[in-house]
Order: sequence, then C-alpha cells, then structure tokens
Amino acid sequence: MIQDAFISLGAWAWIILGVVLIGVELVAPGAFFLWLGLAAIVTGLLDAVLDLSWQASGLLFALLSVGAVVLGRFVTRSKTQPDAEATPLNQRGQSLVGRVFTLEAPIKGGEGRIRVDDSSWRVTGADRFAGAKVRVVRIEGSTLVVDDP
Repeated sequence: MIQDAFISLGAWAWIILGVVLIGVELVAPGAFFLWLGLAAIVTGLLDAVLDLSWQASGLLFALLSVGAVVLGRFVTRSKTQPDAEATPLNQRGQSLVGRVFTLEAPIKGGEGRIRVDDSSWRVTGADRFAGAKVRVVRIEGSTLVVDDP
C-alpha cells in the first residue's frame, strides 16, 4: 500500500521524502539527515527530468546518499574539528612559558608559589624571596619551573 502510493507519486515522492528528512534534521540535528534529504531531492529532480523506473531511482538515491554523506563529512569536518595537538585546551601552563611573574610566596627548599590572574601556581627553582621576579622556563606536570628573568 505504501509502496503503491510512493510509486504513484513518482518524482514528487522523492522530493517529499527529501523535505521530510531535512525536517528531521531540524528536530534532531547531527548533519546526517540533511545530506540524505538533499540526495532525495536531487533524485526527485532527476527522476522528473529523466522519468526513471522506481528501481533506477532507488539505486540513484543510494549512490547519491553515500556521495552526499561522504562529501558532507569532508566539508564539515575540515571546518569544525581543529587539529587536537594545535588546541591549547587543558594546556594552560604551556602558555605561561617565557612569561615573567612576581613570587607570591618565597621559594624555600626549591618550592614556592606565584599568582597568575586568579589562580596560584606551584613553582620550583633556586631559593628566592617573596616579591622577586621569575621567568617560567618550562612546565613539569602542574608545576612551573622558574629561573632568573
């Protein structure tokens, strides 16, 4: 019954299916149904122009769907997913290397503290008094290694 209705609509069935799939994309976003919907609309347009059989239009839809999804993944991935190594996420200490700070607590026994914005960082280096200027030379875990500026 559904198959007969689908076949009787001809090319319009593909266009309606494409609009429905794009509507599903609006309700459940994920950039997947969009490409299937576009493939269905293109199938409907080609079916209207070429008057394809239902088998040929089904095969055309399958091929266009795979192509559209692959193309869509390629287009969206290059813009939305930056290189994992290039992002500074969870690497705040690396951005402090080379900067000069004032000691908040003196370095005694090789350990002290500096204030960076609203947080306090543990530092290691040669003994110095509170208020001395130090330069961050590297980071070891969550500890900053400091030296003379």
